Amino acid sequence: MEYEYVGYTSDHKVVKGRIIADNEKFAGDMLSRSGYQILNLKVITPFLTGTPSFLQAKVGQGDIVMFSRQLALLLDSGVGIVQSLELLSVQTTNKGLSKMLGIVIADLRAGLPLSTALGKHPAAFSNMYCKIVAVGEQTGQLESVLKNLASYAEEANAATRKIKQATTYPVIVLVLAVVVGIVAVTFVLPPILSIFSTFGGNIPFMTQMLIDFITFFSHYGVFVLIGLGVAALLGYLYVKTPDGGFQKDRLILVIPVIGRLALVNGLGRICRSIALLFRSGLPLPDILRLTADSAGNQVISKALLAVEQDIIRGDALAVSMKRSPVFLPLMVEMTRVGEETGNLDNTLTIVADSFEIESADKLQTLLGLIEPVMTIIIGLAVGFLALSIFIPIYSSLSLIGG
Repeated sequence: MEYEYVGYTSDHKVVKGRIIADNEKFAGDMLSRSGYQILNLKVITPFLTGTPSFLQAKVGQGDIVMFSRQLALLLDSGVGIVQSLELLSVQTTNKGLSKMLGIVIADLRAGLPLSTALGKHPAAFSNMYCKIVAVGEQTGQLESVLKNLASYAEEANAATRKIKQATTYPVIVLVLAVVVGIVAVTFVLPPILSIFSTFGGNIPFMTQMLIDFITFFSHYGVFVLIGLGVAALLGYLYVKTPDGGFQKDRLILVIPVIGRLALVNGLGRICRSIALLFRSGLPLPDILRLTADSAGNQVISKALLAVEQDIIRGDALAVSMKRSPVFLPLMVEMTRVGEETGNLDNTLTIVADSFEIESADKLQTLLGLIEPVMTIIIGLAVGFLALSIFIPIYSSLSLIGG
């Protein structure tokens, strides 16, 4: 439950705020442990008992990046963890994150560590994020860990932003073309065909194709859509199964161009994750298990878990990686060098940089093809539609003139 309180501190400064607790006594105890003398404490009764899920504010990765950077800066400045979170809770414009931080603050006042409190919100803070925060708490390097997490999340979101930017314009054009086509076929073409038939003209081939398509879709369109919907649902349910998800990820890796891009992107992500976790002081088997959970591709995840078992049996990391074709030679060789020199985190960071450069180049090339390809497809569709409509118009004028 959420409570609103008014109180004063040991230096007689009045404080007001809100706190989340299981009951009023627990809320009072938490505020007392924070050094507040309570003047008034009352439960907040919302007008609505709950907010529909579609109206709830979502916490995106951009919000988490900003949160991590700002928390690191506040901690670097000497501000306490609870006070830092209170400031961020008030400052953030994301209501979902603000409410989440209120719960985290309550858990911290109840004695929970930050990593455990954040772990109660997996929709915003991943398992890997919380594990790294826990390592930062144990080693006293929480500020540094938070900065690294922010940088990592920022780099992971860069490709997603580029794809959205590249596909926005073509998608808008495609939607407009479909709307114009439907209007033309529904309202423009029938009167023209009626006039054309009155003068005894033969319907042109392209126009007849369009009419046949419309006729077929008007009779069987519902069944086609139902069939496509059922097929899509079955495919979605299959992909959600362990075997289906693995087969989907394996198929992605063998698609020309896209497969290499997905592999290089995935390997770059796990190289940076391993370097970050290794630098934080986690044992190598734990690092591989956490990295496998966040790899984003089940084929790569399975290969990492196999490497983890080899490490537990005493094999070297590079030796185990070499057994799997998933790990590219550059990664294997640099891992071997890192193990021999004791700089595994630095060498894997170099590999991650190399893979990310290659991934960015390939992604830029792929994105550069999206717009012209979609423009050509839309142009052909619009051209076919225009000819199907204007040829009868021209022919009708010829018949009238004759």
